[in-house]
Amino acid sequence: MDDAKFEVRLEPDRKGRMVHARVSADEYAAIEKAAKAADMTVSGFFRSLILEGAGVRPILTKDDRLVIALLLEDMRAIGVNLNQVARSINSGKTVHPSELDINLGNVQRVQAAVLTELRSLAKRAGHKRRGEG
Repeated sequence: MDDAKFEVRLEPDRKGRMVHARVSADEYAAIEKAAKAADMTVSGFFRSLILEGAGVRPILTKDDRLVIALLLEDMRAIGVNLNQVARSINSGKTVHPSELDINLGNVQRVQAAVLTELRSLAKRAGHKRRGEG
């Protein structure tokens, strides 16, 4: 098993470093328009693009966040169902095999949906960086 650890920060990182970029008035207007369309500040939009380009984290649209929220809700519901099945088994009750099949099928469907969404994000980001989409 991989010993990778994930750092969870309770407080946001202070942004103590600054990156400067000079742009023309037209370029700035385009950046402002794109940031507004993404419902972000210019600074947040610029930072997200730089971080995506550096491979640190992808930029997510409202639709992306909605899909991820729906997948999270599906995973939460499946987890509740699996916990109920586990409680039943642990308390000595019998569980019909179809109940397990349904839950495992749901796990596989959500896994496939998450994988599809991640592939789509990666592909879209690559196309955008190459100017193809």
